Amino acid sequence: MVSVEIFRKLALSFPDATEEPHFEKSSFRIKKKIFATFDEKNNHAVLKLNEIDQSVFCASGEKIFYPIPNKWGKHGWTIVELSKVRPEMFEDALIRSYENVISKKK
Repeated sequence: MVSVEIFRKLALSFPDATEEPHFEKSSFRIKKKIFATFDEKNNHAVLKLNEIDQSVFCASGEKIFYPIPNKWGKHGWTIVELSKVRPEMFEDALIRSYENVISKKK
């Protein structure tokens, strides 16, 4: 399980990462681009993964990782159930999300 405190600490540990509101959620950004959001009401995160990473994490089963069920999911946006995910697995996915977004900024 990943708490909001752990989520926030990990997300803000990246160089130049910031936290900003995003509709009814908190977003975590690098150079104004979102790499993660936190939905407190539903206790889940959304990460921006590439197609391969999304496929790998979603294969873990148990509905821990799954694409957003709309066009955004087809672009890599992936829901993570924070009450079910192991902290190590979440950290790995968050790193990949951050790296995916920052690599597109170059």
